[in-house]
Amino acid sequence: MNSSLSLTLDAFYTETSVQFDDTLEEDIFYLNGERQSAASLEKIQPILSLVREKAGISTPALVKSTNHVPTAAGLASSASGMAALAGATSLAAGLKLSETELSRLARRGSGSACRSIYGGFVEWQKGNSDKTSYGYPVRDADFDIGMVFLLVNQSKKEVSSREGMKRTVETSPYYAQWVEDTEKDLIDMKVALFEEDFETIGLLTERSAMKMHATTLGANPPFTYWEPQTLEAMHLVQELRKEGIPCYFTMDAGPNVKVLCRMSDAELIQQKAAERFGSENCIISRPGPGLSVITNTDCEKQLVPYPDWLESEASHD
Repeated sequence: MNSSLSLTLDAFYTETSVQFDDTLEEDIFYLNGERQSAASLEKIQPILSLVREKAGISTPALVKSTNHVPTAAGLASSASGMAALAGATSLAAGLKLSETELSRLARRGSGSACRSIYGGFVEWQKGNSDKTSYGYPVRDADFDIGMVFLLVNQSKKEVSSREGMKRTVETSPYYAQWVEDTEKDLIDMKVALFEEDFETIGLLTERSAMKMHATTLGANPPFTYWEPQTLEAMHLVQELRKEGIPCYFTMDAGPNVKVLCRMSDAELIQQKAAERFGSENCIISRPGPGLSVITNTDCEKQLVPYPDWLESEASHD
């Protein structure tokens, strides 16, 4: 319905391996070391099926994924997870997809995953299919910018993102206006990014988040992802601004608050937030890379950016 923009971060990520194995009778999915139910397996089936179709194979897959993001807590675990799955499944099947093709594939598992293929600032283009709606990079996050995560609740949400979005789209009288507003906000945001105008970036980010969460209050039945500590975290950010520390809050479909800040201020913000929320719940994140391939050399794990890895593989063919 509307285009959107994200910043890829390094603090939360997913590691996924995929092996197509003729000895398996069916697909098997392990998440964080635990074999998953048929319902969880069903969520990753679209990507597995699309890759098998594209590669011309029917072999069952063994999928092992470790999520360094609390699942279903409003911290974009599905975006990270589905992007990693798209990359790992494609390589396991012998496909060498471009970043655009990977973005289109990841989108079929989770819409926002189409942006997580890339590093830096990424736009998810609106549309009605993977042919018209996918992610593409807007610019590198190579200036003084970062985030501090305030984790007020890492438990699974009572209202899932999918259910929340469906209810809001179908019943909230505020939804149409939010979609209309995002068009202008996105144009203003991209101008601010290229001018590295941090204040405007922050104001647009915070206002957009508040408008999105307002749509849920108008849904039928109404709901909110906020909790008492969510409001406390938002108030803290406003206090810090009054003290002269430029920072702005944003939230996904969940209670946890992300503080957009200058990276040079991140440690100070973390220290002040830790006084209220505990140091273990205040995590600094830098801008992160896009999809990478894990390689093991001399028992050391290394990350190779996806396009660079394909180029190095091609040179050995």
